[in-house]
Order: sequence, then C-alpha cells, then structure tokens
Amino acid sequence: MYTKTKDEINKLIKSSKLADDCFKYICKNIEIGMTEKQIAKKMDTYMLTHGATSLAFDTIVGSGPKSSQIHSKPGTRKIADGDIIQLDFGCIVDGYCSDTSRVLFINRVLPEYKKIYDIVLKAHSMCAKMTKPNMKASDVDLTAREYIKSFGYDFKHALGHGVGKEVHEAPIVSPKNTKEKIKNNVVFTIEPGIYIKGKFGIRIEDTVVMENGKVVSLNHTSKNITIIKC
Repeated sequence: MYTKTKDEINKLIKSSKLADDCFKYICKNIEIGMTEKQIAKKMDTYMLTHGATSLAFDTIVGSGPKSSQIHSKPGTRKIADGDIIQLDFGCIVDGYCSDTSRVLFINRVLPEYKKIYDIVLKAHSMCAKMTKPNMKASDVDLTAREYIKSFGYDFKHALGHGVGKEVHEAPIVSPKNTKEKIKNNVVFTIEPGIYIKGKFGIRIEDTVVMENGKVVSLNHTSKNITIIKC
C-alpha cells in the first residue's frame, strides 16, 4: 500500500523543507550571464551540503525557449534580461525524496508569460482544494486537465505521482488511472503545466499529502510570480 506512516510523512516534510530552502537560496544567487549548468550546480551543491544524502533526480533548469521542454537538461545557455527559468528539483533526506517545480522571471514578466502562469496556478489551486479522500486519481488529474483545455492548451503529462523512498511511486495521478484512489496519508505531487513549443513553458509543482480529509502541501515557498532583480 502506498499510504505513508506519520514517521514517513515527517521525513518527507524534512526533505521538502530542504528543497524549499534551496529555492530561496538560488533566488538570491542568480545573475545575468550565468549558464543553466551553473545554476543547477549551485542548487545541487546547496542541497548536498545542507543535509541531503543525494539528489532525488537530475536537477532541471530550462531557460528561455528551453523552458518549453518538459525535462530540460541544463546546458550552456546564458541567463538574459527578461528570461523565464523553469526549475524542477529535489533531494533525499533520511531516505525520503522531495520533488518541486518553480518558475523564475528575470527583472520582468512578459504579458504572455503571466497569462499562462495564472492559468497553471489556478489549475494547481483547484486540484489542491477539490481533491477529497477516496477520489479517483483520474478525476484529480481531470480537474486540472479540463481547466487547462478550456483555454485551448494541451496538458502533456500526468498531473502527478506518489513520492516516498522513490521520487516516482504509486499512485500515478493521470487520466488513465481509474482504479487507484487518493486516500488519507497518501503523498503525491500536483504539477500542472503548459508548454508552448519553441517559446516557453510553465510548470508549478508541490509535493502534498492527503491529511484528515484535505490536501496539505509539504512545500511552503510561494507559488506567486517570482521576479529576480539582477
């Protein structure tokens, strides 16, 4: 069974806090001209020197048009004024994983970016509020998927997945998973996204737990638009 004990949830909270701390750190340590690889290295080093035994997965840093790639590998592209940066990262603490995604904007937010960001953020908050115990995983996914589609955009991956000792565990929160249900003490991700090929992409992700009948986020960094002045 993929439900978690109180001790397991506490370990997941600890791992998620380190991911949150890493995000706060990198927000203060990005400069124009840095490469995606340099940003990823700073994030990895922070997590590994502040309590993580290892990374939960290879850190994703996609800037500018590369943010439209769902799993963008950090490269040599340099951060420029007006850029959008998609981050997806996590670590392992006490044997348990964290997984979170945030988006950064360098100096300003273009109107097109804000429009998509607001849609994705609303899809995220709807799922968090509407998901109830024993709700089918497929129905949780469809809450976000149908909202995003109502604006004419595709949602190209599952809404989320379980998290524990492995960063991807059951239940998979997708439209195909009509059998498994979100029960109390299930830990999973909510990560809606919109990706406009060759232009930009936005994904917002929290790891959450179904606790006493409601969704509670293990991540506590703001999901509001984050502008980095540099």
